[in-house]
Amino acid sequence: MGQRTPLYDLHLALGAKMVDFGGWDMPLHYGSQVEEHHQVRRDCGVFDVSHMTVVDAQGADAQRYLQRLLANDVTRLQSPGKALYSAMLNEQGGVIDDLIVYLLGTPEVPAYRLVVNAATRDKDLAWLRAHSTDFAVELRERSDFALFAVQGPKARARTAELVSQSRASLIHELKPFQGLSDGDWFIARTGYTGEDGLEIMLPAGEAVAFFNDLVGAGISPIGLGARDTLRLEAGLNLYGQDMDEQSTPLASNLAWTVAWEPAERPFIGREALQRQHETGGYPRLVGVVLEERGVLRAHQVVRVDGVGEGEITSGSFSPTLGKSIALARVPAKTGDRAEVEIRGKWYPLRVVQPSFVRHGKVLI
Repeated sequence: MGQRTPLYDLHLALGAKMVDFGGWDMPLHYGSQVEEHHQVRRDCGVFDVSHMTVVDAQGADAQRYLQRLLANDVTRLQSPGKALYSAMLNEQGGVIDDLIVYLLGTPEVPAYRLVVNAATRDKDLAWLRAHSTDFAVELRERSDFALFAVQGPKARARTAELVSQSRASLIHELKPFQGLSDGDWFIARTGYTGEDGLEIMLPAGEAVAFFNDLVGAGISPIGLGARDTLRLEAGLNLYGQDMDEQSTPLASNLAWTVAWEPAERPFIGREALQRQHETGGYPRLVGVVLEERGVLRAHQVVRVDGVGEGEITSGSFSPTLGKSIALARVPAKTGDRAEVEIRGKWYPLRVVQPSFVRHGKVLI
């Protein structure tokens, strides 16, 4: 038996197919994964993501601590609630985890909230604590929270109808990649689907009642299956597949998350990344589209004529496109064509920018 979120029994009552995910018993789908995918693209749905790990960091050195720990620079957060996406690297530049960090305080008196992946919880907490010893910073895991993601073009409007007036006003005022508190709730305009939406942290004791309110209002529950196809269509990396401790942000289409300035900021992994950046020739993470019938899966071999080989890191059938798509790590000189090996045969691939669908629009 795995770990369970406060909604486990409710998921069963809603007919969820439960699977193990990073040591947690989580809903894969509630009937049709494809229908759930389309529901989020066209309207909205709610995900239970309470398995994610939330950590608050505060203290006199909280900002300096996170400047050391993260490849992105938290001094970029200049307004309350503003969020930043970053990788946390080892000394070799490999990705220990990717996360979102929110500014809870002000730039003058900062405190921060980090949301990291569920499957990497133990190693993340160990890394965070091990590197905190030289800083005046207090770390607090917020296991008292449940976490929901309400995603889709109608997510904010539909959710605002079900909460208090103050929370509804906050929802309407939120800017993209910003999160703000209302009492003991924290509501952010973030997500992992390529659509607009909200991520809501609330006391675990209120989770079942609010999830029931959402579902009762016609907001469909969505499982991890659709979450994966939605994030893949959006070109969003999954830790452990598209990046890990052996791959750097530069080789994972995440160069934009590395803050090189100020040049004197000694974030962990900086020297290794600089060497890779200066040497060049490192692999690229690209999008690929299968032009014939078939399904792309992780670890299938990708061949680029006259250049070399790579592999699929994440692949699936795209419900929105009606085609099989994937993210693939390929040689630096890869152009717009490649081939993939499926059951001993080679099939043509079109190489594209690794973002297929965003905000309901097809981008390829």
